[in-house]
Amino acid sequence: MKRLSKTLIATLAASVLCLSGIAQARDLTIALRSEPSSMDPQFHSLTPNTQLSETLFDPLVRTDGTAKPVPSLAESWTVDGNVWTFKLRPGVKFSDGSDFTAQDVLFTYDRVPKVPNSPSSYSLYLSTVDKVEAPDPMTVVITTKGPSPVLLANLSMVPIMSHKAASGPAPEGKTTVELNRGDGLVGTGPYKFVSWKRGAEIIFERNEHYWGEKPAWDKVTYRPISNSAARVAALLAGDVDVIEDPSTDDLPQLKKDDRLYVQETPSVRVIYLALNQGDEVPPGMTGTDGKNPLTDPRVRKALSLAIDRKAIVERVMDGVGLPAGNLLAFPAFGTSEKYSKVAPADPEQAKKLLAEAGYPDGFSLSLGSPDGRYTNDKRIAQVVAAMWARIGVKTDVQTMAPPVFFKQRNAYAFSTYLAGWAASSGEMLNPLTSLVVTKDSTKGLGTTNWSKYSNPEMDKLVQEASQTLDDDKRAQLLQQAGAMVMDDYGILPLQFELSVWAMKKDVRYGGRADQMTLAQDMTLAK
Repeated sequence: MKRLSKTLIATLAASVLCLSGIAQARDLTIALRSEPSSMDPQFHSLTPNTQLSETLFDPLVRTDGTAKPVPSLAESWTVDGNVWTFKLRPGVKFSDGSDFTAQDVLFTYDRVPKVPNSPSSYSLYLSTVDKVEAPDPMTVVITTKGPSPVLLANLSMVPIMSHKAASGPAPEGKTTVELNRGDGLVGTGPYKFVSWKRGAEIIFERNEHYWGEKPAWDKVTYRPISNSAARVAALLAGDVDVIEDPSTDDLPQLKKDDRLYVQETPSVRVIYLALNQGDEVPPGMTGTDGKNPLTDPRVRKALSLAIDRKAIVERVMDGVGLPAGNLLAFPAFGTSEKYSKVAPADPEQAKKLLAEAGYPDGFSLSLGSPDGRYTNDKRIAQVVAAMWARIGVKTDVQTMAPPVFFKQRNAYAFSTYLAGWAASSGEMLNPLTSLVVTKDSTKGLGTTNWSKYSNPEMDKLVQEASQTLDDDKRAQLLQQAGAMVMDDYGILPLQFELSVWAMKKDVRYGGRADQMTLAQDMTLAK
């Protein structure tokens, strides 16, 4: 009987330990406002894609929550003129157990410009790179075309792929289609890919080979829920642990709920309007006698003056934002205080400008917008259309799911469109180079300039700034370039988003200025 009792006790003890281990294990479910357009880490420079790439992969250099470069796969670096030498972190393995070496860096950077049909190419981040070499397996030497003050921030946007897993017969190795189904999707990041059921869920599991601090969660499930009310409902029901971008209408209720925690973080994302300024009449435009009025700066100024940005922030965003007069909020590097104060709406002056430009009765155009990619994006587009209607510009708002929108935008299907951009480097060089510099995909310039805007003088200033190491001079060049664009109304900034996450009270996430939702940075509340 005693022996039986001891056996029983031992069995019960083991069971308790087993149950304790199970209790300690914790999975995490995150509701995303937008599903990624691809799992290919080099296909589309878009936050929903980038944040998942950063969870599966590591770049040479990472940026922290305030956009400061910190070591990642490169544990140190030195610079001598245009030559940057990176010493790689030893002992790093990919999720399949293979070793990480300099060969993987060479493969990754060589692949970037070869990825076909990219809506927003990662070539932007390598545009200052002349050549990449590997003198030994643990050293990478990057020679830039000239001084490159933002190289580190740019490299943080390019996750390193496994040359062994991602190689293939296509010029880019594994194709985007193959990577989307997980074939070749092997990284050194804290998690590894398990599955992607489009429209339903994306599942990652902890990477047991990860070189860094062990993440808190065994498994992470991402559920794309584009409707903000539905995301809030899922959180309140306990179906998910964290949600991105809760509806601004629901924030007061969420903040009062003792079961929840709300994180608000200032962002570097600008929501803007791009105007198709090609010589031809863009799709959706009528009543212009065969001309494109958007090529006239007076018309562009009129469209800007018609917009009450303060009202958008107060009434549409419920105060969760900041009116924007530039592509990055002052006092960020390279911004000018002059544009920190947004000019008030002036519909009467706008009408006069339209008449001066030859359109006293206005005209009609189309405004494309994603529905669910940015906070209240559809509502903002509708409000802008109503404001333009007051000056005689009839606007056909065309909203659609984000993947469809970006495909249509890149085909120049709209007269104007609403979109957003987060400045990964935290300085003006990034949005200027991507959004308004004359498009040249071979050089990684204007990669997200789908408005056909071109200002050669501004291009020269941006190019000079990209090679200027002296901070004061570079800031001055960027201020001048930004002023040119704003004074020319080449692009119309609307507002800066405030990033918001809501979560169960036992989960904590500090948020990031770049708005990325990173599961590896989420922890259990202490």
